[in-house]
Amino acid sequence: MNIAIILAGGKGTRMGMVDQPKQFIDIYGKPIVVHTIEAFDIHEQIDAIAVVCLKEWHEDIKIWTRKFELNKIKWIVDGGATRQESVLSGLKAIEKDVSPDDIVVIHEAARPLISHRIISDNIEGAKEYGAVDTVIKASDTIIKSLDDKTISSIPVRKELYIGQTPQSFVYSTIYNAHKNVANSELQDSTDDCRLILNCGQKVHLVNGDKLNIKITTLEDLLLLKSIIKMSKLETI
Repeated sequence: MNIAIILAGGKGTRMGMVDQPKQFIDIYGKPIVVHTIEAFDIHEQIDAIAVVCLKEWHEDIKIWTRKFELNKIKWIVDGGATRQESVLSGLKAIEKDVSPDDIVVIHEAARPLISHRIISDNIEGAKEYGAVDTVIKASDTIIKSLDDKTISSIPVRKELYIGQTPQSFVYSTIYNAHKNVANSELQDSTDDCRLILNCGQKVHLVNGDKLNIKITTLEDLLLLKSIIKMSKLETI
C-alpha cells in the first residue's frame, strides 16, 4: 500500500497571514491544500491519504473532502508543534492500518504544483531504495555566511541540490528513524531525510521540478496564481 501524508500544520507566519495559514488560502475556488491533495487523490498508485493539520481546521478538511470528492482521505490527524512532531503524528495515526514494508510519501501542503511524475518516481524509488528525497540541481551559486555580513565559503555548485518534497520511505524505515531520535538533539528537524542519515542509512535522489515550488511568501502566491491561470487557459 502507498500512503500520502500531507503536512498542513504550518501557520504561515513568513507570509504575514495572522488569521489564516497559507495552505488554506483560496486559489480560484479551492484552498491551496485541496489543490495539493487532489494531485495525490487522482494518482492511481496512491491508496490512501492522511492529512496532518491543526485541530481547529479538521472540520474544514472534512467539508472540503466532501465538496471536492477527495475519496482517498482516510485520516485527519492533529499536527504537532514542529514539523517533526507532525510527521510522527501522521505515522502513528496510520500504524494500525499499514504493513512495515508499505510506502509513505510525505509532502508539504504548501507545494500544490506537485506533478504526477514526481509522485510516481518517489513511490518507485522508495520501493527500490527504502528512502528517497526529491531535489533539483542548484542553478545559482550558493553563498555561505556565518555572520549574515560576509562570505564564509562558496560551496562547489555541481555538488549542491535544492531539497523539495515529497520525501518517501518504507514505513518501518521512517517510523524507526523518528523513534530513534525521540530523545536526541534532532527533536526539531525540518527534514525527514536528516533522520534517516542520522541512522547511518543512505537516501537516494529523485528529480524534482522547478514548478514544484513551496508557497512561502506573497510573491510565491502571485506566481502560483499565474501558473494555475495559465494552465486553465491552455485547457480551454
